[in-house]
Amino acid sequence: MSKPPGAPPAHGERTRELIVQTALRLFAERGYERTTMRAIADAAGLSVSNAYYYFRSKDQLVQEFYAEIQRRHREEAAEALGRDGFVDRLRGVLHAGVTVMAPYHDFAGSFVGVAINPRSGSSPFSDESTAAREAAIGLFRDVAEGAKPAVDRQVRADLPELLWLAYLGVTLYWVHDTSYEQDRTRRLIDLATPFVARLIRLSRLPGMRPITTDLLWLVRKVRS
Repeated sequence: MSKPPGAPPAHGERTRELIVQTALRLFAERGYERTTMRAIADAAGLSVSNAYYYFRSKDQLVQEFYAEIQRRHREEAAEALGRDGFVDRLRGVLHAGVTVMAPYHDFAGSFVGVAINPRSGSSPFSDESTAAREAAIGLFRDVAEGAKPAVDRQVRADLPELLWLAYLGVTLYWVHDTSYEQDRTRRLIDLATPFVARLIRLSRLPGMRPITTDLLWLVRKVRS
């Protein structure tokens, strides 16, 4: 398919990256709502039409950011996914997420109000965020499916999404964490992952299976 008139030249990937990084800097400095596409274009040294060629809106810019974060998260988590134990795998993947997000901590505080708005395209639950959400859940699916001993079949199908929801909670805690290099979030991960593993092991017990079944039914109802 031919490019439209005025389409940017072949160095488009560098221009896309420039726009994304400029947008993130302005989001941190001015806040999401006060940053316009014109301001992003001006700060990047581009025309507004050039910026709109790459991104139709700020929400689309955020989706590009989400996709990049997910790509980096999977790369950072590769070593953890090579381990056997569930606790080691989950702990490593959660720490990898914090490591990847670290450069954007200042930006996250100004953005969280937009992301939690259920009508926002930037919400992690929005239709626009489907690709990033599925990538994140897929990462936690790898945590569960590759663990040894194997995670109980009763919870295995629902566990990846539940772990992703827990990760969103960790992320929100991280946003508000003012400790040095968000050390409190790191400690929370270290303390919480063995607890999660114990809950999963308890689901195997005969007396816990009816409770687990009812809990999973409730989760599915809420999700639907």
